[in-house]
Amino acid sequence: MGRVEIIICGFGGQGIVRAGYILGSAAAKFDGKESSFVPSYGPEARGGECASRVVIDNEPIDYPFITHVDILVTMAEPAYMKYIHFLKEGGILIHDQDLVMPDKNAEKASKIYSIPATRFAEELGNRIVANVIMLGFLSAVTNIVSFEALKKAVEEGVPRKFLDLNMKAFEKGYRYGLTILEQKKEIKV
Repeated sequence: MGRVEIIICGFGGQGIVRAGYILGSAAAKFDGKESSFVPSYGPEARGGECASRVVIDNEPIDYPFITHVDILVTMAEPAYMKYIHFLKEGGILIHDQDLVMPDKNAEKASKIYSIPATRFAEELGNRIVANVIMLGFLSAVTNIVSFEALKKAVEEGVPRKFLDLNMKAFEKGYRYGLTILEQKKEIKV
């Protein structure tokens, strides 16, 4: 694996910054890769647009900023509209299917995966874990970081009092991703 650039984007309050931190931490601490993490958000604490930019590589990262996005994970329509233009030709688009409707700009993606992350989180009892559901899904469909590494990073990166809920969320997203991959294999046969 060479350099992989990822943007996770949505609204403040969706756990976008935490998701980026957990992803970068999983790669660096538990998968033995190099990673950088650069969050960005507006002055609003909740409801404003935000993004996490994560670079993962096997080699030292000499430039921590995003230049050509390989994977775009989007959890809100306005964030999708802002960041879809950064997705490189042949990149991967992952989106919350209830909150983001990809348009013609998504045609440059080689793969598009959707998951009802927020709906799944609501079914688990708290929509704030949609970000962790998305991380589990991301791990399953891209294998950018291993399941075990991301699981350990989630365990370290979420508040203790919500650990059980977050672990259920992570597992749900991961299992759903494996199901989607299996369905895509069956279609190709």
